[in-house]
Amino acid sequence: MKVPFVDLHAQYLSIKDDIDSAIANVISETAFIGGEPVKSFEKNYAELYGVKHCIGVANGTDSLYIAMKMLGIGTGDEVITVANSWISTSETIGQTGAKPVFVDIELNYFTIDVNKIEEKITSKTKAIIPVHLYGHPADMDPILALCKKHNLKLIEDCAQAHFAEYKGKRVGLFGDIASFSFYPGKNLGAYGDAGCLITNNDELALKCRRYANHGALVKHEHDIEGVNSRLDGLQAAILNAKLPFILKWTDARRGLANRYYDILSDIAGIELPSEASYAKHVYHLFVIRCSSRDKVQKYLSEAGIGTAIHYPTPLPLMKAYTHLGYNASTINITDKYSREILSIPMYPELTEDMQLHVKNTLELISKY
Repeated sequence: MKVPFVDLHAQYLSIKDDIDSAIANVISETAFIGGEPVKSFEKNYAELYGVKHCIGVANGTDSLYIAMKMLGIGTGDEVITVANSWISTSETIGQTGAKPVFVDIELNYFTIDVNKIEEKITSKTKAIIPVHLYGHPADMDPILALCKKHNLKLIEDCAQAHFAEYKGKRVGLFGDIASFSFYPGKNLGAYGDAGCLITNNDELALKCRRYANHGALVKHEHDIEGVNSRLDGLQAAILNAKLPFILKWTDARRGLANRYYDILSDIAGIELPSEASYAKHVYHLFVIRCSSRDKVQKYLSEAGIGTAIHYPTPLPLMKAYTHLGYNASTINITDKYSREILSIPMYPELTEDMQLHVKNTLELISKY
């Protein structure tokens, strides 16, 4: 049996008429840049999420950069973030001229260790970017307290955590602003690059919208120099067609995670992910840990089961950041887990038979 790591075509087939109609309407109206598809998605996403403003942008990476620039972060500043994430989180800090300052992850949930943040704060620190990694919320209350105590901006990286919750409140609603990616494989994914920012701050929303559109709110009226980071009309229409299904898909992911917990819990050598009591995990990824990760990944591949590693090299140990002087001992949990983590198939269309094939293969591996 083949079990792909993710199956975007299966999702397309489940809502084919909605997607085809959305694309056809954009082509018919030639609404390729801006226009009603983008306005409609921004409105609908903001309403469903429970936030005042949604600003569509070209991709999730841009959304982080735009957020920091519009919060005044730049050369000479420092921004604290987590050591285990995709490079978008840290490279956008560097793009503003600021310096990324990395904090190790905690033991149980793969998110930033809130007990190690304050020791990293200096007079140059301007913001904290917690990442709600794999779909699990970071522990927000201590982070909020630190931001208040030290007068820091809070930017939430929600690229993998659409509609996840912390103590009953959706992630992205705690900070000054939050960033989302709609990369195709995300829980809510476009058919190309796309992203957005959400905020309840009217002035900040206006700044971000202006900056993302060449510094103009009205064509040819450029108040500032900006960037070209506009949400594509086709992608907005596709996202709008998918949006009514996102909460159902989230419930499906949580149900699949519960089945994994049931069928994998007794397999020797496999450490399952945890969900904190304060969290509603949305399982963008289901990440197990195993000391013989490379062997396990090889056997799963030979059995037709797709896997991935998120992420094989901690950010501060990448060549891009050697000048910052980090070593494995400074991020020892992230470093250890980078050799153990393995993402196994997780998407709403995953079947029980597919999950049982994963289970049976892992059981076979555990005997050798």
